[in-house]
Amino acid sequence: MDFELPSDIRLKLEELDEFIEREIKPLERQDDNARFFDHRREWARTDWDNDGQPRRDWEELLAEMRRRADAAGHLRFGLPKELGGQGGSNLAMAAIREHLAAKGLGLHNDLQNESSIVGNFPFALMMDRFGTPEQKSVFLEGSLKGSVRVGFGLTEPDHGSDATWLETTGKRDGDEWVINGAKRFNSGLHSATHDMIFARTSGEQGEARGITCFLVPVDTPGFKVEFMWWTFNMPTDHPEVSLKDVRVADSTIFGEEGRGLELAQTFVHENRIRQAASGVGAAQFCINESVRYAKERKVFGKPLWINQAIQFPLAELHTECEMVRTLVYKTAWQLDREHHMDVTDKVSMCNYRANRLVCDAADRAIQVHGGIGYTRHKPFEHIYRHHRRYKITEGSDEIQLRRVAGILFGRAAKR
Repeated sequence: MDFELPSDIRLKLEELDEFIEREIKPLERQDDNARFFDHRREWARTDWDNDGQPRRDWEELLAEMRRRADAAGHLRFGLPKELGGQGGSNLAMAAIREHLAAKGLGLHNDLQNESSIVGNFPFALMMDRFGTPEQKSVFLEGSLKGSVRVGFGLTEPDHGSDATWLETTGKRDGDEWVINGAKRFNSGLHSATHDMIFARTSGEQGEARGITCFLVPVDTPGFKVEFMWWTFNMPTDHPEVSLKDVRVADSTIFGEEGRGLELAQTFVHENRIRQAASGVGAAQFCINESVRYAKERKVFGKPLWINQAIQFPLAELHTECEMVRTLVYKTAWQLDREHHMDVTDKVSMCNYRANRLVCDAADRAIQVHGGIGYTRHKPFEHIYRHHRRYKITEGSDEIQLRRVAGILFGRAAKR
C-alpha cells in the first residue's frame, strides 16, 4: 500500500502556495483588508444595521479573490474539464482543503464564507449531473461567475434532520406548481437570484420518494424573506423564508419529480468530505500554534511545554489528527472509485470525527494560550465558532452516527 500523495497533487499544493504568496497575500494586506481577518473580523464583515448580513466591501473582496483564482486556473480545479475545471479528484480536493486550512485564517481560504482559491461548487456538480439543457445554459456558468446565485432551502421550522417529513408542499395546477410552506436557515439567500426549494409533491410523510426540488426565482410573488437568523458566527446568510401560493413553471423542477432528496444526498456527500478535510487542517493549525506558543512561553522560570499537562493533551490531539487525516484521504480515494452511497458510512465517520477534532483542538489552543487565547486577537475562537456549526448542519453528529450504526447493524442499506 502506498500512502504517499500522488506527485501531481503535491505539485498542485506547491503551485497554490506560490499563487497565494504572489497574488492573494498582497491583496489581503492592501487597503486595510487585514481588518477582515484580525481581531476586527466579525465587526468588519457584518452589516449590523442590515439584519446582520455580510457587508458589501467584504463580499467584493471575496469576489476579487475568486476572479484572480479563476484567472490563474485554480478556482475550478475540482470541476469537470467541460466546465472549465481540471477534473480534480476527491482525494486531491481533500488534500487541498486540508492544506489551505492548516495555514490559518486568510483570504486564501476563509472559513465563515466557505470561500477558497479552490472552489467547492457542489451546486455546479449537481446541475451538471441533474439539470436539463435549458437549466444548464442559465445556471452553470452563471453560478460559477456569480451572475446567478442559488440558495439551498431544505430545513424547515419544524423539520431539520427529519427531511422526509417536510411540510412544504407543491401541488400541480395545470402547467404550473403552487408551493406553500416555510424554510429555515435557507443558506445563501441574502444575495441569491434563485432558491432550491424542496417540497413534498406526492407520497406520505416519512417517505423519501415524493419530494421534489424546484429552482424558484426569489422575486416570485409569494416568496418572502421574513428575517435573518443571527448565528454563533456572524455575518449571517441564513434567513427564515415563507412561501404562500408561489407559482412556478414545470421547467423549474430540478432533477426528477419526486426524487429531490437524491440531489440533497449528492450535495451533502460532496460537502461533508471536504468539510472534514478542512476540519483536519484547522485542527492541525491549532495544534501547531499551541506547540509554538508553549515553546516560547515561560512560566515559573521554565518553558510552558515542560509541563505534562500541556504536552499530553496536544500529543493526543496530534495523534487523533493523524488518524482522521488518514481516514479522510482513504474515504476521498474511495469516493473517486465507488458510488458515493457505497461509502456513505465512511463519509459520516470522517465528518463527525473531524468536526469533533477541530472543536477540541480549538478549545485546547485557547486553554494553552491562556488569557490571550480567549481574545479575538487570536484566531481560535473564530475557528471554534465556525466549525461548531458542522456538528449540526448537513447532518448532525447524531445523524452521522445513526448512519454508521444503521449500516453496521444491517438496518440501513448503503444504496
